[in-house]
Amino acid sequence: MTDRHLVVGAGPVGRHVAQLLAARGSDVTVATRSGTDTGITGVAHVTVDASDVDALTAAAEGCSVIYNCANPADYTTWKEFWPPLAAAFLGAAERTGAVLAITGNLYPYGPVEGPMHEGLPDAATDYKGKLRAKMWADATALHDQGRIRAVEVRGSDYVGLGVGDNGHVTRQIPGALKGKRAWVIGRKDQPHSFTDVLDTARLLIAAAEDESALGRIWLVPTNRPVTQEEAITQVLASVGRPAVKVSPTPRAVFAAASWFVPIVRELKQLSYQWTAPYIVDDSAARTHFGMEPTPWDEVCRRSAVV
Repeated sequence: MTDRHLVVGAGPVGRHVAQLLAARGSDVTVATRSGTDTGITGVAHVTVDASDVDALTAAAEGCSVIYNCANPADYTTWKEFWPPLAAAFLGAAERTGAVLAITGNLYPYGPVEGPMHEGLPDAATDYKGKLRAKMWADATALHDQGRIRAVEVRGSDYVGLGVGDNGHVTRQIPGALKGKRAWVIGRKDQPHSFTDVLDTARLLIAAAEDESALGRIWLVPTNRPVTQEEAITQVLASVGRPAVKVSPTPRAVFAAASWFVPIVRELKQLSYQWTAPYIVDDSAARTHFGMEPTPWDEVCRRSAVV
């Protein structure tokens, strides 16, 4: 296996993957539609339309792994964004023989009772969950046929360095650091798993390079669940700042906004995640990879960087 890697996407996961690979001396290229320079020493950058299978294949030639760390800038455009991109990833993986390592999420499971684990069916009924479930089903079908090698890593809502507006907790931190009240979706008192974006990158690399780990889903090692209020309070405390008032967005306000604000309408479909316990059972990955999550205090300190 060569030690060349193509990371598609320069968001929080892609940057962490690139940084980890570069730090160990691997040959790393980050591909984005705009040619974004991550500023990471030793990492090359190329401009690629990853939904173009020929362009993606050319960028991935000679690579051992293609990392799908892409994410649409507009949360409301998944129907247009993902199908051609997912198809191109499958095509490039088949043409080059590179492992396809997919950054997934928990949406495919839909509402669940009890902790989420890899043995649960992908049973979502909302369109985002069904779309992500189909992406993995398509990859699994080709993997089972021996046409590609693929693995998917799923984490819960991200916290950690660089997550910013992409995280339910981290988007509250800039205001909270100024003493402003934090308004959260759903309930503020339900236990919720928050996954460190760095741990997602760590597992993505480990799974991609472990032949025995391919062909299945792995849930990222994640710290014990906390409530949204606890998470925000603990991030502030990690940098010596006082707690702020944390309040749930009134249901009437949230419902009314969904009629006029597209992203709120999208979030409404997934609001079940914030009204009941939403907990990850990561025991399979911990056992297989011998991997523990980054200590929560450290995660909180990095989540406070804005």
